[in-house]
Amino acid sequence: MRITRTRSTGRGLITGLVTAGLLVSLAACTSAKDDDTTSGGASAAVTAGTDGTDDGSTLTLWTRAPLEKQANLLVDAYNASHENQVELTVVPNDDYVAKVGAAAGSGGLPDLFAADIVYVPNWVKQGLFQDLTAQIDALNYKDTINKGHLAAGTQDGKEHVLPFVLDLSMLFWNKDLYKEAGLDPEKGPADLTEYVANAKAIQALNKPDTYGTATGLNCGGCLVFTWFPSVWADGDQVMNPEGTESLLASDTATSVYSAWKDMWDAGAVLPSSKDEAGPTWTAGFTEGKVGQMLYPATLLSSTTGFDVGVAGIPGPKGGASTFVGGDGIGVSKDSTKASQAWNFLSWMMSEDAQVEVLAKDNDVVSRSDLADNVYAQKDPRLVTINTVAGQGDTPVSLNFQQAFNAPNSPWLTLVRNAVLGDGSSVDPDNDEITAVLSQ
Repeated sequence: MRITRTRSTGRGLITGLVTAGLLVSLAACTSAKDDDTTSGGASAAVTAGTDGTDDGSTLTLWTRAPLEKQANLLVDAYNASHENQVELTVVPNDDYVAKVGAAAGSGGLPDLFAADIVYVPNWVKQGLFQDLTAQIDALNYKDTINKGHLAAGTQDGKEHVLPFVLDLSMLFWNKDLYKEAGLDPEKGPADLTEYVANAKAIQALNKPDTYGTATGLNCGGCLVFTWFPSVWADGDQVMNPEGTESLLASDTATSVYSAWKDMWDAGAVLPSSKDEAGPTWTAGFTEGKVGQMLYPATLLSSTTGFDVGVAGIPGPKGGASTFVGGDGIGVSKDSTKASQAWNFLSWMMSEDAQVEVLAKDNDVVSRSDLADNVYAQKDPRLVTINTVAGQGDTPVSLNFQQAFNAPNSPWLTLVRNAVLGDGSSVDPDNDEITAVLSQ
């Protein structure tokens, strides 16, 4: 396999949802949208219900740097077992949106490219992905594929992407600190009230540089990734179905902000959380200095030196949910090898790839029927993560980036006012989010 890495012009970020800068305009792609993007132009035809063509073609694939490990695993395994060969290009996270935008405008997209799930709806609308509806619908396990990723790539009833790599937000707790604080180390908090109580109990240990919890209060992506699930866990929504109206002034949402304000005012939140913009937002927990945290599941392997409990993220009243992040992947509008590209995608969703490549490496699988696989069974926490994946959500909005992830987004303003301020501006701040979503 040949791997190309482009040189970074900026810092990489920890998760796909922690994205600096506004979504690069793809207005240059307007002419491309007028082309025959659903058929892929001169693409080789793909017959529904088949695995595509494996004829020794060379395929190009782009992914962003945070997914390099999983991309390498999948590409290496595919290349070792197929006539087709995939050439992988790994792009620094900060450069990826600009690179895709420039390539889309010039007709230079690779055969396959992955996209942060929050960008997928916009790029589907721009016509950057080919229509894969017939192929996806013909998969006999379609109903088990992560619904959040499928929904993000669906427009006007047409499906364009499959899950590439899932990243879930989960509740992690340090069992050693729980035990020291007199808490049950085998039981995580059942609701946000218990979460707050446990954070305060750990803080009461008065251990040097040790805190009850941590987050990224200057990181919109961190906050949607970890706080939206508390709203979903109680059965509420963060946006309307069209993704054009914010519902983040609801009683459930305000209960979430109040819980975090309570912990902040009590000194139970890592102080650096106030200015944390993303690059080091998980460091305190990883170092064993934070008692509990809403944390990326993909970083489970980084928690060494102490025992960790894992559960879904609870709401104010209980329940459990997760933000299903990560990347989707599809065939680009510029590919002339759609059938060969589908061969890679259909294999990627197979049990061989999901279990023998991803699960074997302790990564999250994208099919619920494979959650309790032979590798996950060796670590019950992985079964929990895989199971909660089916209880989570992936919010879909064309303007998600501007409303939530961008620096100085209205969402970030709402949270900071609610947690660090007096909480009196939730309603007008929520209106500002809606104003961006509805543009």
